[in-house]
Amino acid sequence: MNQSTIADRRQLRRKLTFWRVFASLIAVIAAFVVIALNWPPQAATQEHVARVSIHGIITDDRELLERLDRIAKNDRAKALVVSINSPGGTTYGGEVIFKALRKVAEKKPVVADVRTLAASAGYMIAAAGDTIIAGDSSITGSIGVIFQYPQLKDLMDKVGVSLDEIKSAPLKAEPSPFHPASEEAKAMIRRMVDDSFAWFVDLVADRRKLPREDVLRLADGSIYTGRQALQAKLVDTLGGEEEIRAYLSTRSLDKNLPVIDYEAPRRAGLFGFSLDGADWMRGLLGFDVAPSKALEKLGGEKLFLDGLVSVWQVGP
Repeated sequence: MNQSTIADRRQLRRKLTFWRVFASLIAVIAAFVVIALNWPPQAATQEHVARVSIHGIITDDRELLERLDRIAKNDRAKALVVSINSPGGTTYGGEVIFKALRKVAEKKPVVADVRTLAASAGYMIAAAGDTIIAGDSSITGSIGVIFQYPQLKDLMDKVGVSLDEIKSAPLKAEPSPFHPASEEAKAMIRRMVDDSFAWFVDLVADRRKLPREDVLRLADGSIYTGRQALQAKLVDTLGGEEEIRAYLSTRSLDKNLPVIDYEAPRRAGLFGFSLDGADWMRGLLGFDVAPSKALEKLGGEKLFLDGLVSVWQVGP
């Protein structure tokens, strides 16, 4: 083997060693960033008021349910404040979060803090609180249920596309986007909507201690400001942080207890970095290690809700 070949191999080994060390260094830095971003841990050693934020479209959120369960079991968390800013979402999503909050309420006070918007399933969740506090101009209400489905038949006719089907029964897979719903299909969906609506109305009547007929008058889909909701007895108090503290003092809690936010784990980016960690690494290394903002927007905002929905539609 000549000297030139030996020199080339040595140079290759040096390059491989460099990249191995570099990769190990990146892994160590990433681990350091993850630890730093999550320190101190949420489960503080001191007594505190736990706070959970529920915002955006409400769905069946298993991670949120696990967080609420941890708060219920944490004896150092003396109360829970649920900060809500949501137009609603799936009826089932609101149902399971409502039930989880009531389990927390069996052990400690739960305050529903209505921020800008808590409508439909958002109000359903607020109703789980032992008290509901809203701003004067907060938007709430919209008690109701909706089932929506697209209709593509006219478009298919224009482009010359048809769809044939063989079904085990007339109501299988109805309503369909490929042909107008039959009266029987509409009646089936109507029964589902009416049943879920009756459940929602009963829930509000029970939690707000209102006659059912009063709730039915309020449950025509209308939204209300905080001031209107207070008059209709859908909320208990107008205000914010000071009123939350005042309520907790009526439950024999120190109004000066620190508030600790129980947040969802940071979303993972490329190579397992958290998005916040990825931003830090980008500044350090000069290149991206996280998905683009465009991908985040596509994944986070373009949602299709399937099934029974309790949501206040604020857009097309």
